[in-house]
Amino acid sequence: MLSRAMAADPIKIGVLLPLSGRNAAIGQIQKKGVLMAAKDINARGGIKERKIELVIADTQGNADGGRAAIAKLIQREKVLVISGGFSSSATWATSAIAQQNRIPFVVTSAAADKITEQGWEYVFRLNQPLGEHLEALASFLSTKASDIKSVAIVHAPSLRSSAAARRFFKRSATLDLELVIRERFETGADEVSQALTRIKAKNPDLIYAVADNVDNAALLARQSKVLALHPKLFVGEGIGFVQTGLATQAGAAADDIVSTALWTPLVPYRGAGEFHQKFIDQHDTPPGRHGAEAYAGIMVIADALKRARQLTPATVRNALARTN
Repeated sequence: MLSRAMAADPIKIGVLLPLSGRNAAIGQIQKKGVLMAAKDINARGGIKERKIELVIADTQGNADGGRAAIAKLIQREKVLVISGGFSSSATWATSAIAQQNRIPFVVTSAAADKITEQGWEYVFRLNQPLGEHLEALASFLSTKASDIKSVAIVHAPSLRSSAAARRFFKRSATLDLELVIRERFETGADEVSQALTRIKAKNPDLIYAVADNVDNAALLARQSKVLALHPKLFVGEGIGFVQTGLATQAGAAADDIVSTALWTPLVPYRGAGEFHQKFIDQHDTPPGRHGAEAYAGIMVIADALKRARQLTPATVRNALARTN
């Protein structure tokens, strides 16, 4: 005999992930995280005596793929609420559609600040935006690295990378850093090498590099080593510099690159260490920040569903807005 939770129609939650394309490896880690969260929630009895059902759609990591994916979730699958969002360009496009259709969307990983600066009442963010990454670096530079006087910026052409470069340029002025050169590179060893050669000629104290995938980050690291760039500080910003694959692809060339960390299993939050170990036990790989964000996004939605007076997009949106 089926329990009421098993027998009732499940609550559909949409999930937007980059399951194909350049960021597919991250999408697969995120998929493991959301499925693990759904399993944990359902094992505890679900929500209001109903199971949750995840409907996962592939954004391909780009705006067009994101638009197609969210249209499927809203129009065909009739999901109640959406989680996910990795690529900022894809998430910018999908956030607008979620707002237009008044479907709550909890962004878990996309970092472009403007996604949550539009006054969109149905769009929420779980992760720290780019601006907050920058403040951590600014604090370090002003208190621990006062000998840094000049900076070079090199970045990929994506929405997120360009936004990060602009923000750091503006913030560097308040830190009394002289911008000696700014370079935008296209993918390819020749283009990266040319950009870094021009940077080397300026001899900056600090190189601020932004890469939105591990291939570009590893390429920047390797070419910097080949060209014998030796700034006082090399800061890697963007997803490319925080993926575990960087060490594999770049080897020793990545040893002296520093980056802001958005999550570790040592964060002082209840259950963080246990989650980290459980993820490794189940999947034989660490979750990293993306697995943790994906898991947390579903848990935040589950909490809102429990508190919502009714299970409608509007009431779930209101419950999310009251989340502490």
